[in-house]
Amino acid sequence: MRKLNKGRKLSMKIGPRKALIRTLVNSFFLHGKIKTTEAKAKELRPVAEKMITRAKINTIANQRLLAQKLTPAMVKKIFAEIAPQYKDRQGGYTRITKLGPRNSDSARMAIIELVK
Repeated sequence: MRKLNKGRKLSMKIGPRKALIRTLVNSFFLHGKIKTTEAKAKELRPVAEKMITRAKINTIANQRLLAQKLTPAMVKKIFAEIAPQYKDRQGGYTRITKLGPRNSDSARMAIIELVK
């Protein structure tokens, strides 16, 4: 039984799953929106929103914590461009829009994007 285990496995072990989330977050902050499967988008949302919330308070400690998961260019971008947009917003920085199934394998697709 998976009692008290949050999140989806995404058919991967822990290392590849963490690497996937890390690359999804970097791509998400680079482009502002990405098209991915619905399950991956739902896993990405809390990670990205917690990073934006942390970036709203610009301290060296927060920069170092985000640098563990993001590339240096993304750390600069999130502190300089993304977080100031949401200064007065209490949460809900992302939106997931569900799309139809993918043609090849009928996986449910979604677009996750930053709310303006």
